[in-house]
This record gives sequence, structure tokens and C-alpha cells, in this order.
Amino acid sequence: MNDVHNSALAHVNTYSSPTELRITDIRFADIQGIPTHCSLIKVYTNQGLVGFGEVRDNAEKLYALMLKSRLLGENPCNVDKLFRRIKQFGGHGRQGGGVSGLEVALWDLAGKAYGVPVYQMLGGKYRDRIRIYCDTDVDGKDTGRAMGKALKQRMEKGYTFLKMDLGINQLADEPGTLSGPLGFVEEMRTLADKWRNRFARPLTPEEKRRHYELTNIGHPFTGIHVTEKGLDRLEQYVAEVREEIGCEIPLAIDHFGHIGVEDCIKLGRRIEKFNLAWMEDMIPWQYTEQYARLARSVTTPICTGEDIYLKENFEPLMASGGISVVHPDVLTAGGILETKKIGDLAQSYGVAMAIHMAESPIACLAGVHAAAATEHFLALEFHSSDVPWWDDLIIGKLPKPLVQNGYIQVPEAPGLGIEDLNDEVIAQHLHPEIPGLWEPTEQWNVSWSNDRLWS
Repeated sequence: MNDVHNSALAHVNTYSSPTELRITDIRFADIQGIPTHCSLIKVYTNQGLVGFGEVRDNAEKLYALMLKSRLLGENPCNVDKLFRRIKQFGGHGRQGGGVSGLEVALWDLAGKAYGVPVYQMLGGKYRDRIRIYCDTDVDGKDTGRAMGKALKQRMEKGYTFLKMDLGINQLADEPGTLSGPLGFVEEMRTLADKWRNRFARPLTPEEKRRHYELTNIGHPFTGIHVTEKGLDRLEQYVAEVREEIGCEIPLAIDHFGHIGVEDCIKLGRRIEKFNLAWMEDMIPWQYTEQYARLARSVTTPICTGEDIYLKENFEPLMASGGISVVHPDVLTAGGILETKKIGDLAQSYGVAMAIHMAESPIACLAGVHAAAATEHFLALEFHSSDVPWWDDLIIGKLPKPLVQNGYIQVPEAPGLGIEDLNDEVIAQHLHPEIPGLWEPTEQWNVSWSNDRLWS
């Protein structure tokens, strides 16, 4: 009888007792260069299981730290219960990064506790591999030819879907291409250059203050317009790119800059002949009616969503007809399950879903599981094709490189599919201004308030 018992146990995961699992600690490591700043998360438990999450790129980890006292002692397998407890502390843009990153870590722990991949807990998968679209930058002088050659290199690596930037940044050094209040455009150019070089020469407090003020002026309020010369230049840029890569591969465009909807329409009409996959984040997502006006004025699909928090805030754009592609970031939208819900909602409106992702393999695999479990899905972003150590951040029985021939295989290992993080690699790429590696966070263990939103 004992032999039968032991034989049965050989097929059972006895490492974890899910009903007794409890969160004991939450710690962080901040890295730089993938291509931006990200805060990696470890959620520890009383049974040795560790869940991995990540705060949104260029977000403040305080958004996650403040939630620690609300999660300590809780069972991470109760993902929805804990998400509902903490979701009031998230918000749009980077403010959603704390709630969303911890939600990812909870799913990772639940999957590890029960020995199944995350996608299985979401209802199973629709596909075995996830199409990746490659976002691409240019080293050196940014011209249409240079961008086209860079994109061509991505195609040679097997990518089947591409994205590039197109907007007023390409016009920064060309007189007569932009108009605006005298001195304003020049000041924005100067501060943008200083911001790009801030690690070599840190900004002064006054420069930081002014940079913050200028970059937080919404598109309709800058007074910046693209001249006919500027529109000619941008049209020629896209034409040169298409001459290099051909017209068959999908090519999306992003980062137009802070220009109003009228200029977006002018530009959209100029470049719609180039068969673009979508035009992304042309105006702030909050302006639903302006999105509807834009969508009615051009024939290229309109896309936005990376800064929207929670499913219900995506619906007005879909209902208005303002977008053809919804583009959540798992680390802002509310996490893995919320992203799947957004995809299901988009399907009901006939809107496609792609997923924004500019972070580490943790966020990438979170997007992979959400995409695998969503019936209609277009492509998942990848912005680290030129970062040779990106794959080295994680340890597990996963293909290496993770992206192969433009796809990521959906992991079958428990949780996200990550067994551990590579602390040696992380230590080599810590943010220069935030150098700690998994340092204690006891000061956040006790933080109490009446969280109830009603009396």
C-alpha cells in the first residue's frame, strides 16, 4: 500500500501547499537600459516560492511599495481578491505600474503553487506562439534611408511586423518645418537634447523643473504646427523606408510629438498611401471625440491605450469608433487578467488588440500569457532587440533567445515560466541613481489608512 501511495505522490507537487501560502516580503531592483528604467519585483512567501513582477517602464516603484502592507500575510493565490483590494491605488499612465506589476507577481506565484502556466488559469490558450512586433530606433543621423536599413535588419532576424517613430523629432534640425510661439520650439529642442544626455551631464534643478513643465503640456495646447515643408519631409521619410523594406510587411508608426488633431489629420492623409499598420498615440487618449474625428478623417487604423488603466476606461474609445487597434500595456492596464478582459471587450467592438511592452522579460512573458489566452490578438511589442543581455536577466527552461524568428513560444512551465532572476546580470545594470539590489523594505510593512471608498 505504501508503494502505491509513494507512486501517486511522485506525480503530485508537494513543494507548495496553496491554501497555506502567505506573502512574507516584497523587494525591488532597479535596472537601466532595456531600453529605459524598470523596477523588478520579488514577492516572497512562507513556502520558499518567489513571484516575479515589474513596475512599468519609467515609473516610480513607490506605487508598488505603498501596497506592501496591504498584501503581507495574504494568500497570493487569491489574485482577484487582492487585485480588488489594491486597484484603487493605481491610475492612468505610470501610476498603474504598482498595482499592475504586483498583479503579475501574484499570478506567477499562483501558477507556481498549483504547478500550471498562467495562461491555463485564464481559461487556456488560443495559440502556441505569440507574434512579436519590433520597435526600432536608429543609431546616428535619423533619416528614412537609415531607418529603412535598420528595419530591414529586423526582417532578416525573422520579424514579421515592425514599428518606427515618425514625428516632429525628425524635424528638430530642419528650419522651416515647424511653427510655434517664437522661442518655444527652440527651448523644447534644447531641453530634449539635455534630457537625452542627462546621465553624462545631469540636469540642473531649474532644467528639470522646466523639462517637466514643457513635457506636460497636452497636444492641443502647445501651439506647435507642422508646415508644408515639414509634411513633405515626413512623407519623404516614410517613402524612403518603404523603398527599403517593401510595402507588404506591416509597419506601424508612433511618437508624433505634441501636435494637435488638425496636424495629425494632415500628416495622416499624407502618409496613408504607404499602407501603414496603425498610427499610435497621436493625441492624448482622454480626448475621445478628437479620436473619433481623427478616425473619420483618415484611412490608416488609429491605435492608443498604453496609458489607460482598467478595462472600463478603454470602452469609450471603442464605442466612439475612435480606434481600430487597442494597445494596453500589461503594467499600466491592471495586469494580466485585466489585459485579457480588455482584449475580450475589444473583440465585441470589432477592435483588434496589440500589447505595448518596453520592459524586461518579466513584463514580456506577462504579455505572452495574456495574449495566449485572448482569442483575437495581433502582436506584442519588443523594444530590446539591440540589448544583448536582455535574455540573460531570467533563468528558466525557456528558449534562448526568447524571441526567435519573430515569435515567442508560450511557456509550459509553472507561473510565468521564470525559475529565477540572474542577480549577477542585474547587478551589472543597476540604475546609477537607484543602486540597491533586493534591499529590505521593512519601513513599508505597516502603512494603515481607511481604504474604504464609501461611508
